[in-house]
Amino acid sequence: MTAQRCPCLSGLSYAECCEPLHRAERAAPTAERLMRSRFSAFAVGDAGYLRRTWHRSTRPPTLTLDAGVRWYRLDVLATVRGGSADADGTVEFSAFYRSADGAGVQHEVSRFVRAAGEWVYLDAIG
Repeated sequence: MTAQRCPCLSGLSYAECCEPLHRAERAAPTAERLMRSRFSAFAVGDAGYLRRTWHRSTRPPTLTLDAGVRWYRLDVLATVRGGSADADGTVEFSAFYRSADGAGVQHEVSRFVRAAGEWVYLDAIG
């Protein structure tokens, strides 16, 4: 049996790429890796991971994912800062999905910051 490819389209299997982050076995080393792992969490329906990696000042009290939405492609368009030595960064991306209503794309520029030494999603600026 072949390994399931990672939804973030890194080229690695899910077990090698985003699954260890989802299981809290390791933290994302960069803002882009966190963004990719959050996309994968949407794709596999892991609302707990999304909440854990959301800054406490902007995190919603609850998060329910729509099981009728299938996230299938991620294009990272630009990354500004967000490296291993940075305190903040942005990632611009397009995330593609399908639902009963048809296909769509979410384009966003997400802001990330370090909290307690780990990358977390802060908010979207576009």
